Amino acid sequence: MDKLKINQYKSSFDAIAHYIENDQKEQVEIWFARELQTILGYARWENFVVAINRAVESCKTQGINVDDHFREVTKMVVLGSGAKREVEDYMLTRFACYLIAQNGDPKKEEIAFAQSYFAIQTRKIELIEERLNLKSRLETRDKLRASEKQLSQNIYERGVDDKGFGRIRSKGDTALFGGHTTEDMKRRLGIKSTRPLADFLPTLTIAAKNLATEMTNYNVSEKDLQGESSITTEHVQNNKTVREMLGKRGIKPEELPPAEDIKKMERRVATDEKKIEQSTKKLPKK
Repeated sequence: MDKLKINQYKSSFDAIAHYIENDQKEQVEIWFARELQTILGYARWENFVVAINRAVESCKTQGINVDDHFREVTKMVVLGSGAKREVEDYMLTRFACYLIAQNGDPKKEEIAFAQSYFAIQTRKIELIEERLNLKSRLETRDKLRASEKQLSQNIYERGVDDKGFGRIRSKGDTALFGGHTTEDMKRRLGIKSTRPLADFLPTLTIAAKNLATEMTNYNVSEKDLQGESSITTEHVQNNKTVREMLGKRGIKPEELPPAEDIKKMERRVATDEKKIEQSTKKLPKK
């Protein structure tokens, strides 16, 4: 997501923030669900209520008092005829909004942005952008794990054991990294031999490995490839194809610097998420 789009989304979410005073005389930043619904890309209120209910259940599961963050309210709306009627709405704290975003579809740009926007208390553009990039790398790594697991299952059904899968994946790496083996790349990047190479690769390279693996999964099934030799040939060719595509844009995967250990990032995200509720001011008592 580029900085212009980040600024646009931030302005939209900022514009619908409201402030009330709680029992401790603190200013509590809140959002109303019907205003949030539109920005998050939900066309129907009924569908958005489903997301709210999921967020409420998530709150309960964590042992957190729902009333501190979610409050059912009613508001008057003007109909087309000029008449007014009451409609259901919710008053939501920052933590409530975060849970709603977490229960939305992360493929939607608005949801992905909201997950980072509500996770950061100060919500500076630089911090939001940093978190979006962090989440993107974590999600890309998860996709690679899933596609490699699928490949392992696919080829096991075709007579290839775990050791064979390791050899296929390694030869794919050699093709992607211009002749450098997996172990070569670990040495180049200063990675322990016991750690997965992908845990230290930048998002672009992880995505490249995932694309090649998805291509292999597709063709193994479509062409009904059998045995280690034919599947190795397929996987190597797909990695070469992805490398050629990157090369046309002046990118050599083996020359990209290492990124932060993905495990450290996962721990940091988990720690930050535990602090979101603690740092969110509570709604006044009913």
